[in-house]
Amino acid sequence: MRAGRHIPAAAFAALALVGCAAPHQMESYIGRPIGVVILDHGSPDEVFQLVDGRRAYQWEMKNEGFRPAPGPTIGVGVGIGKGGWGGGLTTLGTSYVPYSKTCRYTLIGEERGTDWIVAEFRKPTPGCA
Repeated sequence: MRAGRHIPAAAFAALALVGCAAPHQMESYIGRPIGVVILDHGSPDEVFQLVDGRRAYQWEMKNEGFRPAPGPTIGVGVGIGKGGWGGGLTTLGTSYVPYSKTCRYTLIGEERGTDWIVAEFRKPTPGCA
């Protein structure tokens, strides 16, 4: 039964890492054709022309997972020891609650020949890792 307690913690850690991977992965596209990003992440949700001639490509990604939520839990244990019957009370535990956040990732492309090359990565809003 004890091993089962670690499953939510492992799931949380894995999901937290997934959430953190997206921005760093998007930043790694700098210098590559925008078509490579589209192959990996699908069509952008928005594309618009900037006044300086470059293009902004935006993807909305939903980060979901579980976060720890310490709170009171009650457990009672009864047993026999040197002093006779005894018991214990546990009053603090951790549960995991779901969370969801939609983040917008922006890549700026510059036209080179007949292709658009990623020139810049704009960091998403705080809380999007």
